[in-house]
Amino acid sequence: MSIGNSPEDERPFEDDREDAHLSIGRTLQQARIAAGLTVDDVSTATRVRIAIVHAIEADDFAPCGGDVYARGHLRTLAKAVHLDPEPLLAQFSAERGGRPAPTPAAPLFEAERIRPERRGPNWTAAMVAAIVAVVGFVGFTAFKGGGDDGRDQVAEGSTPTTSTTASATPKKDSKPVDPKPEPSDSAIAAAPQDKVTVQVSAADGRSWISAKDHNGRLLFDGLLKQGESKTFQDSSKINLVLGDAGAIQLYVNGKKIEDDFQPGAVERLTYTKGDPQVG
Repeated sequence: MSIGNSPEDERPFEDDREDAHLSIGRTLQQARIAAGLTVDDVSTATRVRIAIVHAIEADDFAPCGGDVYARGHLRTLAKAVHLDPEPLLAQFSAERGGRPAPTPAAPLFEAERIRPERRGPNWTAAMVAAIVAVVGFVGFTAFKGGGDDGRDQVAEGSTPTTSTTASATPKKDSKPVDPKPEPSDSAIAAAPQDKVTVQVSAADGRSWISAKDHNGRLLFDGLLKQGESKTFQDSSKINLVLGDAGAIQLYVNGKKIEDDFQPGAVERLTYTKGDPQVG
């Protein structure tokens, strides 16, 4: 009586003779052991359930759900343990009285193979799709068909209009009339003579704005909600792009700009430390 050295040696007693005709299950089992693979290894590689692998190695094909699916499992398992599947399939057909007709049952074989890999719904992809949809809707609503054009033009590097065209020409001693919102005292006080200070206020609605300094460095690019303000300062020049100029109130170097901007109009403006200039 010999004692096996491997826990994988699961040979039944009746097949101990070297000249015994090996069954299909026994052939697969010996090939698996020779390849140094466990049942778990084969199940992971083929995605065939562990219970079915054990049943096939015991020559029990009932858990396969029919001869058609059994043949498919045999082909898959044989390749996993480095065997030619054709002799096993021929032996299976001979023992079963020929090749069986296709089983009209549901695709149990594929379901069994795939089942261990099934996962829950891909919530990450769903969340990303939802976020993209929300961002697209918000962007469409914000620009009302005109904001996108303004963004494209900025991306293409369009040159802002000169300060002579963009700057307002209010009377020298004119005062802001009921601005909404009022510029903060600190913003006006922080307008030194040797710099240009521009305050952008969304008085009548929200608007996308972009601001760059004299070197073309981006200071701000985003949506300014109604009632919000942004203040920009540079040593010589501020370049602005307003997505909805009609909703914006400007204060340059502490003085209100009285340009008659139209709602929905995209404006490109440039202000220097000498603005606002007397028209």
